[in-house]
Amino acid sequence: MASMIVYHLKDIQYKAERAITPFHIFDLDREALAAYREPHTKDHFCLLFVKKGRLNLQVEDRRYTVNAPHICVIFPGQLSSKELLSDDFEGKLILFDEVLFCSDILKNELSIYNYNISVKLNHIELPEAETSEIEMLLEQVEKSYQDLTSIKKEQARFYIKIILLKLVEFVHTKWGNSQLSNENAKIYGKFLELLERHYKTERTVGWYAEKLQLSPKKLNEITRKIAGLTSIETIHARIMNEIKQLLLLSNYSHKEIAFELGFNSPAALNKFVRAKLDETPTNLQQQLAQMYKT
Repeated sequence: MASMIVYHLKDIQYKAERAITPFHIFDLDREALAAYREPHTKDHFCLLFVKKGRLNLQVEDRRYTVNAPHICVIFPGQLSSKELLSDDFEGKLILFDEVLFCSDILKNELSIYNYNISVKLNHIELPEAETSEIEMLLEQVEKSYQDLTSIKKEQARFYIKIILLKLVEFVHTKWGNSQLSNENAKIYGKFLELLERHYKTERTVGWYAEKLQLSPKKLNEITRKIAGLTSIETIHARIMNEIKQLLLLSNYSHKEIAFELGFNSPAALNKFVRAKLDETPTNLQQQLAQMYKT
């Protein structure tokens, strides 16, 4: 029995790239995709942008018909194959490592966006406006990549991260009923949509349950089953995510953050952060600055 094909980023990169950058970019046509036709896995992420034509993509047990201008993100360890390419196929492939995927941010500051993300990103059909925006960002990535100085490398890294975060945001907000496989997942998706709009003012499970025409107990059962968190833990996680974003990225004082997020005083904000993380907002802000300093 033949062993499974596993592609390693370090073996694909040019020798000059390996020491300076965690990504690799190249144009795709039928010939360039030949190596990816058979089932294989990778130790890195793969972003495929289809510029022209179509192909059939299989990821694990899921099959997708990928037409231009669709985007696919394949995760490390996912078994995939590219089949039945059209003769006019053209695309762009970006290979990158865990750091560029913002994994730490998704697991922590943006954890609410992380639900089922490795499936949601496998096949994305963007509206025209979003597609144009992604194409412009890809052009900037490639422009930087063609002259990979230290500065251009950092520019390319940021553009790739922006692309990925835009895709994450898109699939989070647009993961509609047509793509959710069961009723509980649909309810959970609606709960997250409501939470995104109202978390600054509505903090009770009862309010969200009423909007979803459920009992609080039923909503709690669904969120625990799908995401491993209770409903109130999900609400608090969203609030904490925003607190971290404002502490890290804004010039707001702690008082301004408190009132921005619906707390009635800085003391209430302090109490909330202490209850969740056993530390003060000041200590949290210092830790975040240290974690994400450049």
